[in-house]
Amino acid sequence: MSESNNRPEYASFFAVMGASAAMVCSAPRAAYGTVKSRAGIAAMSVMRPELIIKSIVPVVMAGIIAIYGLVVAVLIASSLNDDISLYRSSLQLSAGLRVGPSGLAAGFAVGIVRNAGVRATAQQPRLFMGMILTLIFAEVLGLYGLIVALIHSTE
Repeated sequence: MSESNNRPEYASFFAVMGASAAMVCSAPRAAYGTVKSRAGIAAMSVMRPELIIKSIVPVVMAGIIAIYGLVVAVLIASSLNDDISLYRSSLQLSAGLRVGPSGLAAGFAVGIVRNAGVRATAQQPRLFMGMILTLIFAEVLGLYGLIVALIHSTE
């Protein structure tokens, strides 16, 4: 143990686990959302090739979920040092566990909305704005996790 009971040697482990949780949970679901939308894009390209560029917008939105996890992981990693307190390390673990599962939920929701939305837009182009609004509402789940994680990691 270190000089103080408040700064044990294993304290940084929890912060590293928080950074890992942020990336391990949010990045695969962003990839899942991209994979789910590819089937819809392929279907759209057959039915309406002129709408392919519009169908790329949901794919770009998928990467944003992974960026949320990356931002929190970088914040946690940049604040690591040898004398990190157990309290601070626990807050950083909590931050990673906030953004990670919210990224999981957002990626899952966005993937489903993308697949159905792109197919629907191929059949009726007026549904594009509805799809974008639904994607925004699904992506806000990840944004809520990012906001709470930022509050936890900067305390």
